[in-house]
Amino acid sequence: MTIKQETLILCAPDLQKQLQDWQTYLRAEKNVSRHTLRAYAGDVTHFVKFLSGHNGRAISVSDLSDAGIREFRAWMSRKAMDGTSNASRARSLSGIKNFLGWMDKQGVMHNAAIESMRSPKLPHKIPRPLHEVQARNVLESAQDLAKEDWVGRRDRALFTILYGCGLRIDEALSLNIGDLPRDGYIRVTGKGRKERQVPVIDIVEKNLGLYLESCPFPAEDSRAIFLGTKGERLNQGVAQKAMRNLRTTLGLPENATPHALRHSFATHLLQNGANLREIQELLGHASLSTTQRYTEINAEELLKIYRAAHPRA
Repeated sequence: MTIKQETLILCAPDLQKQLQDWQTYLRAEKNVSRHTLRAYAGDVTHFVKFLSGHNGRAISVSDLSDAGIREFRAWMSRKAMDGTSNASRARSLSGIKNFLGWMDKQGVMHNAAIESMRSPKLPHKIPRPLHEVQARNVLESAQDLAKEDWVGRRDRALFTILYGCGLRIDEALSLNIGDLPRDGYIRVTGKGRKERQVPVIDIVEKNLGLYLESCPFPAEDSRAIFLGTKGERLNQGVAQKAMRNLRTTLGLPENATPHALRHSFATHLLQNGANLREIQELLGHASLSTTQRYTEINAEELLKIYRAAHPRA
């Protein structure tokens, strides 16, 4: 996604050029994911619209340079009044800081006020995995709800690779036929275009094979592995809908999402003896502190068992 035309109309020509150059930089040099690009574009769009309404004119680079702490706070307050969560407002502020910081480094402009803006305080969240039995039920039942047999096999293969390899849903849907496992490993492109090799267990290869045998579309190396019913690369929303249907049928909790299968992969490995460094490599986390969140899940489970079992608890 790029900055939309209606947003560019609210920008003076000098700012239009900077927005387009910034997006080129994010895509070509930073290799950000399309989700990050879409989010940043939305953040800048919202701020430009707000500032244009506030100033009553098209926004120029000079207007952004002159924007003060009051304008930034007013914008964040407007988002809060509109019901935007703390997490989303923090991400929006990060998007604006990225754009203004990039222009600063290019020598285009400098805004001192933006550095004084603090992100909204975020609650400490830990991942919410499925229990092993719940994860197994998802994989065993994924094929049952689809109207077409090949679609059911697709859903089962997709959910199996998420749980069996710990992939993000976007990573799995980005895979092409040419990326199929070789010698027991699959090469995955994660955040920031960073590649990693993940071992593939037999059940993952088996379900991929069954799905691809029944898929009605021609197999070419450049074709997506997971396809929609019209032969296009499968959309995340379709996979999420399939999981919602499973959630209802199996009576699973609200945290039963495709991404929860990745959390389950990491949690169940940790519970069965894998160490954090190994799990970090498998998940593609840049920082070990991100992986350490899974230790909190185990601690929480132990506390539940303690409270239920101890005679004086």
